[in-house]
Amino acid sequence: MTRTTPDSLSEAQRDALLAQAREAAHSAYAPYSKFHVGAALLMGDGSVVTGANVENASYGLSLCAETVAVAKILSQPGEAGRLVAVAVTGGAPGHPGEGMVVTPCGRCRQMLNEVAQLGGTDPVVWSDGADGVLEEPLSVLIPHAFGPANLA
Repeated sequence: MTRTTPDSLSEAQRDALLAQAREAAHSAYAPYSKFHVGAALLMGDGSVVTGANVENASYGLSLCAETVAVAKILSQPGEAGRLVAVAVTGGAPGHPGEGMVVTPCGRCRQMLNEVAQLGGTDPVVWSDGADGVLEEPLSVLIPHAFGPANLA
């Protein structure tokens, strides 16, 4: 089986993953902020797991799109797999990716780091907005991250 790695990804694959994140954003439940966020996580086997933000009247109970996607991955039977790439987009309802570039918040960076460390990867993170796509490895977004290896 050929495994996907961050170095083997094309611009077309990036654009397709961002499109999946934009599609996921349309499913957001964001009646309070009116800010819809979608995330798409590409795994090494080629599968994609998506998530959308879910708000709650008790704001602290809200879930970010990336956290929803990570929960899906970690709640499935078997291994979490190898996280290769993350696409994140956000904006007004019906218009994700048309405003400022949206990157994962600190909590989500930590959640993504957990999956990355479990698979021994440093996934590329793509965030899009009206001015284009920001591309950074997760390790740049969360340097010196704390994770499973620190508890061994």
